[in-house]
Amino acid sequence: MKRFSSSKRVVKVNNVVKGEIDWELRPGGMLVQKRNAGDVSSGPMIKIKVSHGSYHHDIAVPAQSTFGDLKRVLAQETGLEPKEQRLLFQGKEKDDEECLHMVGVKDMSKVVLLEDPASKERKLEEMNRNQSVLKACEEVAKVRAEVDKLSEKVIALDAIVRGGTKVAEKEFLFLTELLMVQLLQLDTIKADGEAKVQRRVEVSDYPVVLVSCYHRLL
Repeated sequence: MKRFSSSKRVVKVNNVVKGEIDWELRPGGMLVQKRNAGDVSSGPMIKIKVSHGSYHHDIAVPAQSTFGDLKRVLAQETGLEPKEQRLLFQGKEKDDEECLHMVGVKDMSKVVLLEDPASKERKLEEMNRNQSVLKACEEVAKVRAEVDKLSEKVIALDAIVRGGTKVAEKEFLFLTELLMVQLLQLDTIKADGEAKVQRRVEVSDYPVVLVSCYHRLL
């Protein structure tokens, strides 16, 4: 990666100190006066045609901007953070510190934008992780729906018993077995994040329903 070196020199006119000037070494060994932030915005504007996969962006920036400046503008257009971008001009990747005009970028020049591979891999991993969490949440929701149905049956049988009608013990045994099956099903779900929280809530609800069944068996 290319780096610029900078230094300060005191300027004297007729042996009178006028102040310090910052200098920087540009690519190719040229020593020039260092630009201030205000110098860039006050210069002429150029339009750059940026290709990003199947997308094309026409970006207007000051002619003396750096590739780092261009990345910051592109971040607003593409949603890619500057650190996630790689800019290529004439087939070569450019450093953030390099100035557009110093490497030959002119009005209507073409620049290629690539997403950093490491960034793309992180996003892919995050997407896969989110999909796994979503799938786990859906599986937990299915178990919850089955448990709700069984709970309604337990409540219905309980109401019958309270009304004085005898219910066969096997009815409660059958419901208890079905509830245990759902509990085992819940335990097999691999969950992280929000899905893990939901699974924990479901597991904590099981004793309430199971105790009701066992109570009727005693």
